[in-house]
Amino acid sequence: MGDIEDFADTAALVCNLDLVVTTDTSVAHLAGALGKPCWLPLNFDCDWHWLHERADSPWYPRTMRLFRQPKPGEWDTVIVEVVEALTDR
Repeated sequence: MGDIEDFADTAALVCNLDLVVTTDTSVAHLAGALGKPCWLPLNFDCDWHWLHERADSPWYPRTMRLFRQPKPGEWDTVIVEVVEALTDR
């Protein structure tokens, strides 16, 4: 990652990936804006823009997949769902 100096470099890197799995950061929004498939594990009380009870995002249609905690602190379920989805992919 030493060669990544700015957001344009990050965008170039994302463009070369088949899938981005990331936390709720600017990288998730960048991947969505670039139309790259992006999987986003979300905590139980995530930010408002991810809405509620959805596995997708209207902000990034057909590219963003949301994996939500069923209750606070329950990451095991989220990780299992991501691993299963990767296996299916």
